[in-house]
Amino acid sequence: MALAINWLVPAVSPLMAALVLGALMTNLGVRSPAMRPGLAFATRQLLRLGIVVLGAQLAVPDVLALGLPVLLLVVVTVTATFFGTQWLGRRLGLGRELSLLVATGFSICGAAAVAAMDGVADSDEEDVMTAVALITLYGSLAIVALPLAQGVLHLPVETFGIWAGASVHEVAQVVAAAQAVGAAALTTAVVVKLTRVVLLAPLIAGVSLWRRRTAGAVEGRRPPIVPVFVVGFLAMVALRSLDVLPAAVLPPLKTAETLLFTAALFGMGAAVRLRTLLRTGRRAVVLGALSTVLIALVALAGVAFLGTPV
Repeated sequence: MALAINWLVPAVSPLMAALVLGALMTNLGVRSPAMRPGLAFATRQLLRLGIVVLGAQLAVPDVLALGLPVLLLVVVTVTATFFGTQWLGRRLGLGRELSLLVATGFSICGAAAVAAMDGVADSDEEDVMTAVALITLYGSLAIVALPLAQGVLHLPVETFGIWAGASVHEVAQVVAAAQAVGAAALTTAVVVKLTRVVLLAPLIAGVSLWRRRTAGAVEGRRPPIVPVFVVGFLAMVALRSLDVLPAAVLPPLKTAETLLFTAALFGMGAAVRLRTLLRTGRRAVVLGALSTVLIALVALAGVAFLGTPV
């Protein structure tokens, strides 16, 4: 059903649709206790498998072809958004885990990044749903706002592609925003966006290491320095980059990735209690707006500094 909703309304990703459907199932009283093991399996195991498969979409040579200045722009934008969003979240009085999830999703690759960070963070399902809802809301607004801004700012097509790829949240939202400007913008935007996705692995590993040094010692347990699913993700990136994976398997792997993430987000949504979610809604919406403005301005400043790409 989530895939059907995405087909009817392309602006709504199947991940977001699945999350909402899962939440409706629980909050309308349709969920059965017998479903609990399957939902838990989807939320954890299928999610991590989806992150591994996601690595097949990334090729290091494509990333390196952007050139060092653009790569630095991406790293600076991701870093500023990740830490800046968490700081803003604290200023707004939001919980540390929700701020972390929003920062991860907005700085890297949307719902998939939120789900990945949830695998190492001590967050609850309401935090996950809030973060993904904000990604859908502000990413959808960016689909309209960025092409309009391109006309006002008179950005060259490739420059706009860098801006869109460096600032819009979901891959699908990047595609929609860049397509409105042209094929050249789309090609550049997708590669820049996937470069942000590459940073998912070191980001997750860094947070896991930090938790290992702090919370792990207090709780008497130490989480792994690098989660197994992150190792699998990097292995898939290596296989794709070395041309070990035949081109014919990439579309089926992309479909499998979507299905795995959709199942995982449905499981997360099924654990959400809307009454709890609404308690932090207003401040979370403000955080999403501020984070969106932050990443857009940092990326725009970067492309302005670089000038027209060669």
